[in-house]
Amino acid sequence: MAVIKKVEILDLTYELKDMGAAFKNAHNHVGYLEGSSLPMKRYAIVIECEDGSRGEYVTQWGGQRHALQQTIQLVSDLPGRDSDRREEFFSDWDRRLCHMDHMGQGPVDICLWDLAGKQCGKSVSAMLGRFRDRIPAYASTYHGDHTGMLDSYEAFTDFLLQCRAMGYRAFKHHGWFDGDAKVEAALIRRLRERAGDDMVLMYDGASDLQTFADALYVGRACDDAGYFWYEDPYRDNSVSAFSHRKLRELLKTPLLITEHVRSLQAKCDFIVAGGTDFLRVDPEYDQGITGAIKTAHMAEAFGLDVEVHACGPAHRQVIGAIRNTNFYEMAEVGPKLRNVTPPCYAGGYRDELDAIDADGCISIPDGPGLGVTYDWDWIEGHTTDRFVFGAE
Repeated sequence: MAVIKKVEILDLTYELKDMGAAFKNAHNHVGYLEGSSLPMKRYAIVIECEDGSRGEYVTQWGGQRHALQQTIQLVSDLPGRDSDRREEFFSDWDRRLCHMDHMGQGPVDICLWDLAGKQCGKSVSAMLGRFRDRIPAYASTYHGDHTGMLDSYEAFTDFLLQCRAMGYRAFKHHGWFDGDAKVEAALIRRLRERAGDDMVLMYDGASDLQTFADALYVGRACDDAGYFWYEDPYRDNSVSAFSHRKLRELLKTPLLITEHVRSLQAKCDFIVAGGTDFLRVDPEYDQGITGAIKTAHMAEAFGLDVEVHACGPAHRQVIGAIRNTNFYEMAEVGPKLRNVTPPCYAGGYRDELDAIDADGCISIPDGPGLGVTYDWDWIEGHTTDRFVFGAE
């Protein structure tokens, strides 16, 4: 038994060049804005045990302000407890955050898995039961803009061809925030025309289409273009199983829903109600590696595939330990921007447009825990606040 001695949370701020936000504290509504600088906030967690072992995690796509407050709530009573009791913690935290969205739970659970892997000298995926060492990646674009990057049909199609030349064999685009169904449908068809038949294409509406009728119109363009999936179409925010079952009945293209549906039980209900073909999961959003693996196995029991949302070392470890998944999402990428995640790694780990191998794949890190080394000089240099629980 390794007893937790101390938990430390470091609040981080860093700048993203040539990037702007549609509104303050934006999550995914960010895009190209030449000459601008956008401050981003994330946080790191460190869990230290009395035997000297240490788990580490820096948030990637979550890590928003409300998530930080939830994480602080959860870690405050960890000192003095057995670090191996992840299943007990999962159950306790599931109840404790029942009035919230659980977005602060995932980072703590991930950190505990990194700690456990380092304690036994194995990667997380090896501890869970390794299934694969590599997987094809798809380029997942920034949203369309009107500011000089992905600002036209031609810009999108040129970027698709750039990605194919780099080795990608799958490409997913996010359209414009405007939610114009005719514009979105036209782009879907043009991308297929330029890609030909030898590239897998997906479309993520990101809940920007206005109505069910818009979603149906764009979905029929996905049908015409032979898209692999159609994701989060319109502004019910993809939480209505009934409406998406109706959409499935009218389309051929498989739906990928549940990125915005929280908890294992709610995702299961969504499947039972017939609301999706593929299931979405994210270890940061969905209660950690523990929650993500539970969700993947639940989907497997229904005979369905689960697609892991976004990128990061925890995401790779989950993919390395499950059979029923198809791709790694290299998100978000564009011809003029790096992604929004903190550049916090030493040792060569990267999640950028050019981080694939010659076959368009990424590898699953096989070092202990998450298999990555953090750049603590960078982390300390960008720390604006810290919260410490337990003995110094």
